[in-house]
Amino acid sequence: MNNEDERELEAELTRLQQEHRDLDAAIDALHQSPAPDLLRLQRLKKRKLLLRDRIAFIEDQITPDIIA
Repeated sequence: MNNEDERELEAELTRLQQEHRDLDAAIDALHQSPAPDLLRLQRLKKRKLLLRDRIAFIEDQITPDIIA
């Protein structure tokens, strides 16, 4: 992987981590509401899980393999 690819992955990682934090805040806000929209809450949680998986994949791509 060259430097440009790594920079692109790091930029995408930063964007995804921010979106993940934003979803976390939105989910917390929905939980605090008097009558939470359960369908919306479920969709936000699903999106958050997908983001977590993508973040883990990108982190694995960026982190070099260490041979012990």
